[in-house]
Parts: sequence; structure tokens; C-alpha cells
Amino acid sequence: MAARVPALKPTVGVVGLGIMGGAMAEALLAAGYEVLGYDVLASARQRLKKAGGQPRASSAAVATRADCVITSLATVAALDHVAGKIATARQAKNRPGLVVVETSTLPLADKARAMKRLQRAGITTLDCPISGTAVRMKEGAWTIFASGSQAAFKRVCPILNVFTRNVPYVGAFGNGTKMKYVANHLVAIYNVAAAEALTLARKMGLDPQLVLDLLGPSPVIGNGVLRLRGALMVARKYRPATMKVEVWQKDMQVIGDMAKAVDCPTPLFTACAPIYNAAMAQGLAQSDTASVCEVLALMAGIGRSRATS
Repeated sequence: MAARVPALKPTVGVVGLGIMGGAMAEALLAAGYEVLGYDVLASARQRLKKAGGQPRASSAAVATRADCVITSLATVAALDHVAGKIATARQAKNRPGLVVVETSTLPLADKARAMKRLQRAGITTLDCPISGTAVRMKEGAWTIFASGSQAAFKRVCPILNVFTRNVPYVGAFGNGTKMKYVANHLVAIYNVAAAEALTLARKMGLDPQLVLDLLGPSPVIGNGVLRLRGALMVARKYRPATMKVEVWQKDMQVIGDMAKAVDCPTPLFTACAPIYNAAMAQGLAQSDTASVCEVLALMAGIGRSRATS
């Protein structure tokens, strides 16, 4: 009997090679995928090349050769630009239809507009935002909320499983983003709650590391946010950031706008917003969101003249 020839892995494109996109590209390369990539920053393209990937001059150039394109973008303007470029890409006739996996946290209406633009070009788009940081991917702790065409989801699921086995299919396009809003709503609150608890511990004279060691693993009150961000709060060191405060501000705005649109009260989430705003005002825009602990420390009278970042 002739030996079975293993199926070739699809070529994957990654557009947006920042913290998240760069981590995905490197994980795919480590798993044996051919990875094409584009980012507006030359330094990001160079990192991809150093890791063994193939940087391209535009998102359209990536889409021309890829079977699947993952987008990880920071702004609506970037999504609009990338969707327009990908829609113009000419793919070889012998390739299956292109699938775009949109992983950014952006307003749902803007994602839907990009999806329709790509749809007119014969391209299928999945809405697959990610819950987790680049560090958490290495721990296998991401959740990817996949939504859109179920057939397209089945095609790209093996690719997404490179990052995590936790890839629930949550239904129609847009449900993924809605799930991410709920997840980030909780993260916003948990992060400030962790900062408040550790600030209280410091004010009472407790060792914050001991507090984290005892409460972080607790099956009742511990959680991933407390364990991840609590470690940064204990060390009072917030760079390199797992999530920059200035980027998180965008997520906070998007979630708040959605809550208003559906007439949902969010008193705890709303109460957290000024703490993140204060972090921006204190020069912590490029620091990890865990730096809200410094905002509360300053309010508690145990702040420092310049937070370690």
C-alpha cells in the first residue's frame, strides 16, 4: 500500500504584527506553517523576518498568496484600510476561497462594515476576538470567540488551535465581539479590584507578595487577572506591558458605547473608568494596565514620585 502523503498546511497571513499579531505569527512558524506578514512598522516586519516569516509590502500582497489571513489591528481606520486592500487582492484560481479571521477588539458596526466589503469581493470573514494577552497564549490560556460562517470556522480551526484549544464557536458573525465585550468588562473590574485589594494590604502593613501567594491560587476568590496583573502590582514594574493603558482606553470606550446602545447599566465598569483615565494623566499610557495600582497608591498616600515602569 502506498504511503499516505500528508496534507500540506495552508499558508497563513498575519496583518498587524504588534504584541498579539507578532505572537501569533511566531507560534504559527513554530508549528511549521508558512507565514506571510505585514505591518506599517518596518521594525515589526523585520521581527517577522528574523523569526523565519516572510514580510510583504502590503496587506494586499499578503492576501494574494495566503489561504487564511489573520488581522490584529488597533484602530477602525486600520481595519478599513486593510479590508480595502485585501478586497483588491487577486488570488490564484487554484486556491480555495480566502478566509479572513478578524481578531481585533473594535466596534461591532465597523467590523460588520469590513465584513460586507470583503464579502462583495468573494472573501469570507470570521469575527474571532481573543481574550488573553500574548503571555497567556504561551500558557495555552487564550479563549478565541469564533463567530460567522460555520463552514469557514471548521476550515481555520486547526490554525486557531495552534494558539489555544479553547476556541468556542458562538454563532453568527458579531457574537464573538459581543462575548469579548463581556470578557473585557470583567477584566476592567477585576484589574482595578486587584489593585485596590493590594493597596489595602500595603496600607495595613501586609506583605503584598504573601497576599498574592495566598489569594491568587484560591478556587473561590482567585482568578487569572489577579495572578497575572497582581504579580506586576507587587513588583511595581509595568513594562513591558501585556496590555498598554492607552490601548485599553480604546476597549473601555467601545464597551461603554455598546452598553449605552443596548440601555444596560454598568455601575461597576463605569466606576473603574476614572482610574484608567488617571493612569493616562500620570504618564502611564505605555505601561501595563496593572499600573492602575499606582493610581490608587497615590490616592492612599503611599505612591512614589515616579512609578517604576
